[in-house]
Amino acid sequence: MDTNPERDPQAVVETRLIHATHRLGTGLLVDAGGRPSVPGEALAQLRDFLVVNLRHHHETEDEWLWPLIAAAAPGTKHALDELAEEHDRLDAALDRLAGTDDPSALREAAVEVRDSVHNHLAHEEPILFPALREHVTPAQWEEFAQRVVATTPPVAGHLMIGLLDEVGTPAEVESVLATMPPPMAELLPALRGQAAADLRVLRGMEP
Repeated sequence: MDTNPERDPQAVVETRLIHATHRLGTGLLVDAGGRPSVPGEALAQLRDFLVVNLRHHHETEDEWLWPLIAAAAPGTKHALDELAEEHDRLDAALDRLAGTDDPSALREAAVEVRDSVHNHLAHEEPILFPALREHVTPAQWEEFAQRVVATTPPVAGHLMIGLLDEVGTPAEVESVLATMPPPMAELLPALRGQAAADLRVLRGMEP
């Protein structure tokens, strides 16, 4: 993966971290789904969080980010269209995951989503990271990121904070969370505490 935090623009830093949370979160759901000791409520919360956030993430790319990049670099359009098609296939996997509460079926669907997400990101990042560096200005990214934050569905958002804390440095996480509305920022300590407790339960540890 071609990343260098010292030179990367905020667009790449934020995208890299969000992708890392997607990898970690989908893997965690598979692992937790195989632990009989994990309460069904905890599995359902992580499942619902992942379904909503993965869907929202790729919808904002398809609707806002891909057109922005293609307008600046028309040569990227074919590759971006292929990524959008992969999003459509991921949608079908997310539908299956969202539609089951049976533990064995949930884990099977979670494996499909995890594998789809990991494969998709391995394809997307070599295309997206150079495009973000070369064709998206800091102002354009800031506007895009603010739109994403403003439209993110409020489903177990504390889990995103907990996952970010695990995949990023404190400085990186602070830079990502800088766009949070002030009322939410004041709740960060409580949200972090709740996320840590819930993630421990999902890992089969004492809460």
